[in-house]
Amino acid sequence: MTVYDEKPWLARYDAGQPADIEPEFENALAMFEATVARTPGTDAIRYFDGRISFAELDELTDAFAAAITAEGFRAGERVAVFTQNVPQFVIAQIGTWKAGGVAVSVNPMYKGRELTELLTDSGATVLVCLQSLHRDVAAAVLPGTTVRTVITTSELDLQTRNEPAVFGGIERIACPGTLDLFELLDRHRGATPPQVRLGPDDVAFLTYTSGTTGPPKGAMTTHRNVVFNAQTYRDWIGLDGDDVVLGIAPLFHITGLVGHVAISLLTGAPLVLMYRLDPALTLDIAEAQGATFSVGSITVFIALMNAPNAEKSKLATLRKVYSGGAPIPPSTVHAFREAFGHYIHNIYGLTETTSPSHAVPHGAEAPVDTASGALSVGVPVYNTVVRIVGEDGDDLPPGEVGELVTAGPQVVAGYWNKPEETAAALPGGALHTGDVGYMDAEGWFYIVDRKKDQINAGGYKIWPREVEDVLYEHPAVREAAVVGVPDEYRGETVKAFVSLRAQADATPEEIIAFCKERMAAYKYPRGLEILDEIPKTVSGKVLRRELRSR
Repeated sequence: MTVYDEKPWLARYDAGQPADIEPEFENALAMFEATVARTPGTDAIRYFDGRISFAELDELTDAFAAAITAEGFRAGERVAVFTQNVPQFVIAQIGTWKAGGVAVSVNPMYKGRELTELLTDSGATVLVCLQSLHRDVAAAVLPGTTVRTVITTSELDLQTRNEPAVFGGIERIACPGTLDLFELLDRHRGATPPQVRLGPDDVAFLTYTSGTTGPPKGAMTTHRNVVFNAQTYRDWIGLDGDDVVLGIAPLFHITGLVGHVAISLLTGAPLVLMYRLDPALTLDIAEAQGATFSVGSITVFIALMNAPNAEKSKLATLRKVYSGGAPIPPSTVHAFREAFGHYIHNIYGLTETTSPSHAVPHGAEAPVDTASGALSVGVPVYNTVVRIVGEDGDDLPPGEVGELVTAGPQVVAGYWNKPEETAAALPGGALHTGDVGYMDAEGWFYIVDRKKDQINAGGYKIWPREVEDVLYEHPAVREAAVVGVPDEYRGETVKAFVSLRAQADATPEEIIAFCKERMAAYKYPRGLEILDEIPKTVSGKVLRRELRSR
């Protein structure tokens, strides 16, 4: 493997022998407690005009653990958290650990059927949810689940600004048969939570896969996984208590759980929450709070660039910018730097790798492959070995395309109650990612696409992201997605879906002609549809199955 003698900034990150780091804490709770002891008075969470210090967060989470224990919760049971990006999410996560339990993060976009599947699969006995989500979704399905205790809360709590752009039309709602979170915490304020022992291999939370390839599976994320990758974020990027974390990723997603919550608990950096993303308001808050670091999907950064108040001064302090969860077109990285003056560093991982397995070192710029136009996702992070394997499972040499197989301390223990799926995806503890890519001669990794997304047009193999990268170069295109659709002659052909920038105008024929000039004849889209929005998961991944169904 290459040693980066001529690249000092890569010297620690050799793809074959990555630098080692040792977990500093036995579990994620100990990580938090060390920060409480070190900086009790500093802000742990900022939520509009609300503030919660680390000492206050410690007290609130003690009360939460004592409260659910009094309601019959026992160590090892699961607490499902069904909220948006609000402080109550963090309170419930840490409080669950203090009660010896496993936190289950629930996508707030779930409807009744999806929530039922997740509660049934996890066997959760406690549900913490927003009042609005209880009324609209949870109340109807709870009687048939294992949930014994339902705790509701309002997104309006812990702040007073009630921003119209975010909270317009939201009111506090009475939820009969449930416990109000803050009444419960007040009753148990000052109580001592039960004494529990959490080991590094105990499950910290069940993180459900996004379901882009089938029914969601609960990845068993251990305390070792959480501690290791919190330290990875800290040491790789150079984060500390002087940073301010801008919470743009959904907290239920692995990026938000580790890249926002866990890194704040480890370093003592304040976590800025905004309920849910409003691009213009996010820019205002980032400026007011002096945000220095964030990580989120590229769709969020595209939205910020297209906000009406997108000015360089809004993100002047945001010097540590990372993006993962979806492919990043090089043209978007260039456009963001033009708009705000900062380079977006690529980061790559999956739910099953507890966020990053690869990243671009901070201060470095990822190379772009000249043949495919793909932007490198970086090099493997600490203690991580990644192989590129062929169909026969043998390692492939640099430059050849195969499946990424990842081994390291961030790889999860398996899928909850799914031994067959665990054995198939994690034989010997190494994750077969389902992502296809290659490593170049210098150790940089590139993701081509998901194995299942490859398009076979008359025997020619086409990767959607190659076509998408060209679409993103069109000045009118805001977002793009490509899928294969049935074709009588070719078997399968390329169809594109795009959304346009504000005030931009272009016809499908014009955009197809643009692509035709820039790629081989078998690659350019034969059909193109303009949508208001490209359907995506909350974490920013394109829902290709939904596009195919059109």
